[in-house]
Amino acid sequence: MSDRPNTPPRPLVKSLTSSPRLGQTDALSNTWSPPPLQRLEDTGLNLLAIADLVLKVLYFGGYMPGHVISDIVKLPYQNVLDGVMDFLKREKYVEVKGSGGIGEAGFQYVISGKGVDKAREALERSQYAGPAPVTLNQYVEAMRSQNREKLIVHEEEMKQVMKSLVISEDMLARIGPAINSGKSIFLYGPPGNGKTTVAETVGRLILGNDMWIPYAFDVDGQIIRVYDNVNHEVADEEGNVKRSGIADPRWIRIKRPMIMVGGELTLAGLDLVYDDINKYYEAPFQVKANGGMFLIDDFGRQQVRPRDLLNRWIVPLEKGVDFLTLATGRKIEMPFFVLIVFSTNLDPRDLVDEAFLRRIRHKIEITDPTFEQFREIFKRVCAAKNVKYDEQALAYLLKEWYISKERPLRSVHPRDLINQLLDIATYLNKPPVLTKDLIDRAAASYFVKL
Repeated sequence: MSDRPNTPPRPLVKSLTSSPRLGQTDALSNTWSPPPLQRLEDTGLNLLAIADLVLKVLYFGGYMPGHVISDIVKLPYQNVLDGVMDFLKREKYVEVKGSGGIGEAGFQYVISGKGVDKAREALERSQYAGPAPVTLNQYVEAMRSQNREKLIVHEEEMKQVMKSLVISEDMLARIGPAINSGKSIFLYGPPGNGKTTVAETVGRLILGNDMWIPYAFDVDGQIIRVYDNVNHEVADEEGNVKRSGIADPRWIRIKRPMIMVGGELTLAGLDLVYDDINKYYEAPFQVKANGGMFLIDDFGRQQVRPRDLLNRWIVPLEKGVDFLTLATGRKIEMPFFVLIVFSTNLDPRDLVDEAFLRRIRHKIEITDPTFEQFREIFKRVCAAKNVKYDEQALAYLLKEWYISKERPLRSVHPRDLINQLLDIATYLNKPPVLTKDLIDRAAASYFVKL
């Protein structure tokens, strides 16, 4: 397998999407979008909850115009936030100190002494002071409406998408049905053969259209933050730049998530993470991956036992729902529309028993490349790195550093060896040519005798 292409392939997968129960659907693209907010009641939140949020924003921000408050809490000023500001003025929690623009949205607001006391009271419950949350029901219905219940990919489409990788027909014949199943996938095999690359390419293939997620959602007054700029990539659309172009600014359009975790994953990280200082929750990885793919890399190297980790996924994988626990002890049911991919360098027999592996629908071994595949990868890497390919030089490399030393071929070796050679040639102030000397230097500094 070669390195990932510079430009992601266009999704060629057909999908059947469930009928939306909330929001709007484009008749041509069959994509869900948030419904417009035309009044305060449309938010699903009560006036006091939004008032507390605004007071916290003013408490931290000080002197602030209405349109800035609107942008922070992600609620339209007209017909939604204006009613909240009127309530705060009547209750003498805020004061108007002039105007910096046209209309009420330009009013300059400052929190009063009474408002400071009220804000501190709200901060005792939660220090969250960001975008207004959606309700749990709104979140659940949105995820169901955007769920890809069935994925269909055919052989020719797979070949087109995977053409950037050097991969065998047999491997393609295994990956395609695994995608169509929509179930979990277990990738295993020696390190350096592209398991992660295959998973990421599959992810780009199946994820397709963008989706909407909320910045946060509310459960009985408890805020659970969903969006973060590390795990989510904002879609390149004007609507996300110009907030006025979004019917409900509490939602953000992202590329379907493809979240990868490794040895740092713990069981605690798969439940709601409560911040004792800020007093709100961070959604776990699988919630942030809803509607997309969750890749557990280096499976078996986590601090938690593999059996315990797989036990955690039994109900979500079989039922399509997950159960999360609040600090109060209340359990909430969450939709689980995630393709889970396990990737490991370890022997599956050393991780779990047959009964557990049986729960994972597709097991795919990513094997070492053949000599012909290694040659093709090497040629592609040379072309990408502007190093002139030499058949005799490759033959020398294979004979001296692989065959004679009984070293297995790995798909990642061509990339790494050429990079080593480039570094050495630059240091020696020589052109990067596949000479015996540079090949020996590169291999000697790369391979370690184990």
